[in-house]
Amino acid sequence: MTSDSSLYQLADFAGIVSEYHDIWGNPHTTSDATRRGLLQAMGIACSDEAEISASLQHWQMRHWHQRLAPVQVVPAEQPVRVRLQLPESEMKSRLQWTLTLENGEKLSTEFLPVELAHLESTDIAGETWHALGLDLPAIALIGYHQLTVGGAETALHLIVHPPRCHQPEAIHDPKRAWGLSVQLYGVRSKNNWGIGDFTDLRRLIEWAAYAGADLVGVNPLHALFPHNPRHTSPYSPSSRAFLNTLYIDIEAVAEYAESAGSRVIVETEDFQARLRALRDTELVDYVSVSQLKSTILERLYRHFRKHHLDANTPRAIDFRAFQAQGGTDLRLFTLYQALQENLYAQNSIYWGWPVWPEEYRSPESSAVTAFAADHVERVEYFQYLQWLAAQQLEQVGALADEKGMGIGLYQDIAVGVDLGGADTWSNRDLYAIGARIGCPPDDFSLLGQDWGLPPWIPERLREQAFAPFIAMLRANMRGAGALRLDHVMGLMRLYWAPPNEDARSGAYLNYPLSDLLGILALESQRNRCLIVGEDLGTVPDSVRGALYDLGVLSYRLFYFERNYDNENHAAFKAPHQYPAQALVSGSTHDLPTLAGFWLGADIELRTTLNLYPSEVQRNQQIEARAKDKTRLLTALANEGLLPEGMSRDPAEVPLMTPALLRAIQRYLARTPSKLAMLQAEDLLVQVEQANLPGTVEQHPNWQRKLNLDIEDWKTNRDIEAMIEAMKQERGDSSPK
Repeated sequence: MTSDSSLYQLADFAGIVSEYHDIWGNPHTTSDATRRGLLQAMGIACSDEAEISASLQHWQMRHWHQRLAPVQVVPAEQPVRVRLQLPESEMKSRLQWTLTLENGEKLSTEFLPVELAHLESTDIAGETWHALGLDLPAIALIGYHQLTVGGAETALHLIVHPPRCHQPEAIHDPKRAWGLSVQLYGVRSKNNWGIGDFTDLRRLIEWAAYAGADLVGVNPLHALFPHNPRHTSPYSPSSRAFLNTLYIDIEAVAEYAESAGSRVIVETEDFQARLRALRDTELVDYVSVSQLKSTILERLYRHFRKHHLDANTPRAIDFRAFQAQGGTDLRLFTLYQALQENLYAQNSIYWGWPVWPEEYRSPESSAVTAFAADHVERVEYFQYLQWLAAQQLEQVGALADEKGMGIGLYQDIAVGVDLGGADTWSNRDLYAIGARIGCPPDDFSLLGQDWGLPPWIPERLREQAFAPFIAMLRANMRGAGALRLDHVMGLMRLYWAPPNEDARSGAYLNYPLSDLLGILALESQRNRCLIVGEDLGTVPDSVRGALYDLGVLSYRLFYFERNYDNENHAAFKAPHQYPAQALVSGSTHDLPTLAGFWLGADIELRTTLNLYPSEVQRNQQIEARAKDKTRLLTALANEGLLPEGMSRDPAEVPLMTPALLRAIQRYLARTPSKLAMLQAEDLLVQVEQANLPGTVEQHPNWQRKLNLDIEDWKTNRDIEAMIEAMKQERGDSSPK
């Protein structure tokens, strides 16, 4: 075997795809340099032929010496065949398999390996190993079971899943629900502390119920970095299993009502003046907000320790139960936060664990153990904040139920986590450190995208029986009626940029799609949570088909839903052409708002920031946008939705008017798609988009506020007109 073919085989074992087609249909072959870079990021030696050969041999031995795989995911009520691997010396020894079901029930049978179906054999280090088919009866009980064979210490995690994800009554035929999507940090209210909070989210639920909507969607609420409030992206979190505690409404915390000293501080004129200033800013001032909230939260924690923990009150008992339920994951997460805070205070070069002093980079080190023993209260403080955030978020879900909303809270899971955060520190072996998730070039990001997020190594995820994936789903389904999976194609494949190279040099990595989908269906049903898959971009038909069969809603944006033909190239699809099993929206956080699209604000901004690879490509987008505006007006006219007196010539419509915006929303609401989302920025006819992909410091991403206090929405005529339009097209689900 040549070095090139050996490298290809090793890369194939690791899941690296040899070729992909971009959004324009052009083929891209994975280079050997990219293969080597990605393999090395996974910890697989491949710098020369000797290392490649050794890695291949190690791979083979490692997999054949596993008698049972770490995990197998199977559909319910179907016969199960498990692969059992044994050396020749054990083929005639009588063994016993034992299946322990999640409910405690046990099934067990003796067998003779030589009598099992023979799958294949191989010779390893002078010994013959056989792969056998061990057949189990069909299992009706969905859940997490364990299979052992003989006296083996390790068990196979047998995950049995239902055929489809949960779909609520609110979207069963012929119902078509609608909802509001917001960036929570940007919500204005008369009482928040300069950033949207969980009480504002309750107000949004109340408004949505009043408006007849069935759900409110939010940006990811994942934990960020308290030591560095300038790290604002909800799609680059420290952890996807815990919450951003900056969303806590301090004045709604029980300890705030009990702590007269804290209230005295907040009620001073100076403090109130600072709060008013923070509410009035156009952008969220994360640093100042964090400073004010931390000042009071630390006081509330001290009050909680003295008046509850020391007295073992019912509230203290609830907190201890929360700690116990959080277990090791909560302990490691909050230990990371305390460590990061401490080290960063000593020296700002310590931005994350990859640059910490070596003795702290492993959670199992003696230095970390000593730190935890010396900082018990600080670790507990961060656990207290997670408890408060979880309580307030649960109240949001409870309110949605109380108001009779068909779905309620619609949460969002980011595609990955930040390199320097808690998830990577606490489970370092799971991540390909050095590689980054992104996407190849497309119309909106001509240089491709590098999101700076280290990906999960597929094989390591299987070795951990998909536990990180399961924990992430459970954490984000808690209290939610629907869940959006950002970049859902990542369940099948993710685009990895290799170390020290840009996104254009990347390649796709395969993931175990059927296994992940099975777990998704199981957790969806158990948590009664609707699933929406963000399937934009270059998504294989096989993925969309699998998601459809599973009952996952597709994610359809107005800008991208086109009919491509020779006569009317790129015309917008008519409403009836949209799929039923889908969520439809005008725009999203990474794209221009409808008003921004109409004005070409995104093109102007990219020009200012020099984000176009060439002037030719910039001019092509300007020309395409002009044609799109004509197509948009034509599409509305074809549906009889063009506002009265409005010309079909976009040159005569210089601005996005509320009437035009309502017409677009009517157009989308008219589709058969089960969910139609109204973006808050579009409801308020705002021009600026939440995030401009490809920028970090150049643009105020994740900071833009809405232009109207939530308390004033019910008296705004344009908003009332939009509500009426949505009700007319979708029906009214508001409480009668």
